[in-house]
Amino acid sequence: MPILDPPLLRPATEEAVQEDLSLAEDTSLRASSDAWSTVVWNDPVNLMSYVSYVFESYFGYPPSRAEALMLQVHHDGRAVVSRGGRERMEVDVQAMHDHGLWATLQREAG
Repeated sequence: MPILDPPLLRPATEEAVQEDLSLAEDTSLRASSDAWSTVVWNDPVNLMSYVSYVFESYFGYPPSRAEALMLQVHHDGRAVVSRGGRERMEVDVQAMHDHGLWATLQREAG
């Protein structure tokens, strides 16, 4: 069995700590600035009233907003129903699937 050397550790200088902190901040800013959206697609199965109901109950949209989004799905074939970070949008897409709606995750331009 080979003898393993202990891992090399760099001394915890003030400069090293600041470098690590700035790298962590850059990474978190990059992750939080990623813009993603949940897109719901038209399908031949779900009633328009049900789609509105899902938008109201899951997203908490008022009836007028839920109906406008439902009509956009119906007429345009798709609608962006939520925007945010990737992980949150993955949760929203899965929730739409759980409600029987067709939904995908899309990265926002920019």
